[in-house]
Amino acid sequence: MAEPLWTAEEIAAATGGAVAGDFAATGVSIDTRTVESGDLFIALAGVRDGHEFVDQAMAKGAAGVLASQGVEAPSVQVADTFAALEKLGIAARERAPQVRRGAVTGSVGKTSVTQAIMAGLRLAGRAHSSVKSYNNHIGVPLTLARMPRETERAVFEVGMNHTDEIRPLTRFIRPHAVAITTVGPVHVENFANEEGVARAKAEIFEGLKPGGVAVLNADNVWYDLLQGEAKAAGARVVTFGTGEDCDARLIDFQGAAGHGVVQARLHGKALDFPILQTGFHWGLNSMAVLLMLEALDVGLSDSLAALGSFEPLEGRGAERIVRLPGGTFTLIDESYNANPVSMGSAIRTLGARPTGGRRIVALTDMLELGAEGPAFHAALAEPLERAGIDLVFCCGPLMKSLWDALPPTRRGGYAETAADLAPRIAEATQPGDLVMVKGSNGSRAGVIAAALAALDSAGGAG
Repeated sequence: MAEPLWTAEEIAAATGGAVAGDFAATGVSIDTRTVESGDLFIALAGVRDGHEFVDQAMAKGAAGVLASQGVEAPSVQVADTFAALEKLGIAARERAPQVRRGAVTGSVGKTSVTQAIMAGLRLAGRAHSSVKSYNNHIGVPLTLARMPRETERAVFEVGMNHTDEIRPLTRFIRPHAVAITTVGPVHVENFANEEGVARAKAEIFEGLKPGGVAVLNADNVWYDLLQGEAKAAGARVVTFGTGEDCDARLIDFQGAAGHGVVQARLHGKALDFPILQTGFHWGLNSMAVLLMLEALDVGLSDSLAALGSFEPLEGRGAERIVRLPGGTFTLIDESYNANPVSMGSAIRTLGARPTGGRRIVALTDMLELGAEGPAFHAALAEPLERAGIDLVFCCGPLMKSLWDALPPTRRGGYAETAADLAPRIAEATQPGDLVMVKGSNGSRAGVIAAALAALDSAGGAG
């Protein structure tokens, strides 16, 4: 029988709590919607107090509860369940000193890069990583608390909206290697300027183990600042980008339907390899992944195999063929998130894709851009023109600025909400079209992507 992830006594020792009913847990959960049999359920305070859901958690098979008040279930009693979660995460890290740990942050691409790194770690041995986008003050200690003691390598996603958010998270992780994918105008409404964003991302170096590796984007405008901060923290800096001096140098990226081909040089050695990604940004993402896997002691063959089999995540470039009466169209789902950097890359990628039909985009608001939000949206008119996009559909108050900046020939339709726009673009789509949906999750771009995907069952051939 497999060793449990946590026994009640181990939880009590890690958190300073008291056992009230013995149990052994095989997982950790904070949400009754995802509780699995054998989990430790941590009753966190929030909009709703987690203690209200203890009965539901136990009914779904939870083994026991970490609680700050009396519950009718086997439990470990603590003064503060959130503080106890943090302590449990630290205990998980300390009981597995053999684990090589990596951490990834950046304005764009951190979830996809983290999961691509995980694909390589998994090929190399017993691996662990963040799930979904568990990258905040709850997600990072939770991911640590879930780490099996026999893990060999792990990678963690680290996010932020404000300064001083990454600093405690990287100190929880104590990574051996970190990567910053890029820095751009994301969450800028919470900072005085973009330099503030860069300095907030640089907090990730503060948790590095002595002699740790910092993987940095040499093409980014903030590279010099980040390199200086990394070296000040004692990191060994390795670089990716398009310049000749980069440790991982991107020479070329060619995207086509459902795949791409990367031409690169890694420490001067020529590499050509296929990936299942189509976005131009995946050329540089692949370089970051290779360097991070190298820093985490993964061989090149496993790294290339992982990149070659890693599929686009849902809402982050996943493609599907949608059948209509008389033919099909291709739907590119980029509905999970959007900012000026990722918008530019996605539009460029769409423009480079060969197609016998029209190139169409449906765009929803990019959020957290502050006072410059309308200007960032209006500025998308230029890359849309360069890419030769045939029709642009927009929704949201910020995208109205782009709509006003578009020439009449490029206007497909405007609506205030995604729900209102969805049927309009669905009606306009024809066989042969290449359609991309891009926007922030908070502006509900996924509603449009779902409506377009549903056309397959509504009117397509079997």
